[in-house]
Amino acid sequence: MTAPQPQTMAEKILSHRGDQIVYAGDLAVVEVDQVMVVDSIAQSFIERMERDLGAKPKYPGRVSIVIDHVAPASSVSVAQSHKEAREYAAQTGVRLFEVGRGICHQVLMEERLAQPGWIVLGSDSHSTTYGAVAAFGSGMGATDIALAAASGKIWLRVPESVKVMFTGDLRPGVGAKDVALEMIRVLGADGATYQSIEMHAGNRFTRGERMTLANLCVEAGAKSGLVVPGGEILTDYGYDIPDWVYPDEGAAYVREIEIDLTALNPRMSAPSEVDNVHDVSELRGLKVDQVFIGTCTNGRIEDLHAAAEVLRGRKVNPATRLLVIPASSQVMEQALEDGTMLTLQRAGAVFGTPGCGPCMGRHQGVLAPGEVCVSTSNRNFIGRMGDKEAQIYLASPSVAAATAVMGCVALPEDVLGTGVPGVGA
Repeated sequence: MTAPQPQTMAEKILSHRGDQIVYAGDLAVVEVDQVMVVDSIAQSFIERMERDLGAKPKYPGRVSIVIDHVAPASSVSVAQSHKEAREYAAQTGVRLFEVGRGICHQVLMEERLAQPGWIVLGSDSHSTTYGAVAAFGSGMGATDIALAAASGKIWLRVPESVKVMFTGDLRPGVGAKDVALEMIRVLGADGATYQSIEMHAGNRFTRGERMTLANLCVEAGAKSGLVVPGGEILTDYGYDIPDWVYPDEGAAYVREIEIDLTALNPRMSAPSEVDNVHDVSELRGLKVDQVFIGTCTNGRIEDLHAAAEVLRGRKVNPATRLLVIPASSQVMEQALEDGTMLTLQRAGAVFGTPGCGPCMGRHQGVLAPGEVCVSTSNRNFIGRMGDKEAQIYLASPSVAAATAVMGCVALPEDVLGTGVPGVGA
């Protein structure tokens, strides 16, 4: 399928999964390769399918239900919704990932249920994560998700694209979370509303780091976040990248920005908007009650490794709690096998079941009025992790770990004494 005009990555994918060549602003009807349903919306999804549509999934193998948002169940009503999800999966033959398997986005990646050029729709806003492997991932509500499951297709308006160019190389102590927060600061919380953020990273960043970048795109309002495949990053993971998935030279973008990685310091998002981003050094010394390391943004093995590097041989400050929740059972197994869990345990970390934990404020570590939390998650809205008077600061695993040791906002160099030039300066 050759387009008469240059296309962005989003336009390429939607054209190939539809029946015609499309550009930004067009309406497209496309095949859906995977539909993901989380436990917190499962009851609504089932109601739409059975009561409103009177339908069953057209392709059961393309539908996955993941019990992750409130897992294990925190109440009888939640337990009932989990039960209904299990029964529905058994009756229809759709895939079910049980309590403890992990966070939906991490699990689908591990199970290879997102592939380059695919369209993956999820009933969770951070379904933009699948763009890490060049899949068009997007979050939708229960009705749209049900329609996609029932028909195997979805219609949508083709989004305009924002081009983000990364130049230079990250310095020690700076990671993908810092890059993502800087990108959101530049774009603004609504700077890419219903647009596709197309990130040109070359051969930089691991798959996990690309997941962090794509994950946070929705915090700028994006419909999707696509990291352009570069070098051997994805092929080393065994992905087959179609030649057509790459954006064309001369494609039309509504905005183009450049981020110099060399000049970037560790970043932190302060309450109560994700784009309220500062150098960590500006917030140094702020007392912190809880540190949370985990979520679909930063609960992967490399994130736990980064935290363990700071915490090894040290203790969590007695005035601060450290909660660690691996993103999946596979991540937990890796952390057990290589000793990471033991390092974190000896430092004083408390572990939770692989899943979302307190990220959405429903269980496993919610915050009391007035408490301050440094979290590696993706949202710091008022009331997000508990009481509306609690405050959430978003940061990288390294900064979170250093904060846990110091009992206040800190940089890794404050704990390690590395004196990395420029970091936090």
